[in-house]
Amino acid sequence: MMITVSTDKNKLDVPFIQNFLKDTYWAKNRTIETMQISIDNSLCFGIYLDDAQVGFARVISDLVSIAYLMDVFIIDEHRGKGYSSILLNAIMNEPKLREIKIWGLATLDAHFLYKKFGFTSVENPEKLMEKIIK
Repeated sequence: MMITVSTDKNKLDVPFIQNFLKDTYWAKNRTIETMQISIDNSLCFGIYLDDAQVGFARVISDLVSIAYLMDVFIIDEHRGKGYSSILLNAIMNEPKLREIKIWGLATLDAHFLYKKFGFTSVENPEKLMEKIIK
């Protein structure tokens, strides 16, 4: 069995991605239409075991200074096999993202993974702001 990571959006299984993400805390109830729009407007990474997609991640970025990592997942039956590290390694080594100096992400439960790739807690969270529209 061979594991590969691809940025080819034509290989992405959008229903598979949406079906997984719709039940997560960060993308709850995301529709297939909104998932497609987010894919169209992001740099996307699919991870495949042979030809079957087993995970996904996307990056929104200006490709020069800042990038935000989102929607990272490996399906349950393939967790614990190092696939998330393979996926993150591919993202961090993507030539289109080599100029990025500031990376951001939000997670409630995967700090251990992202720390392996140099992510840390925000030093000055009081500088950060957000606007959430409900």
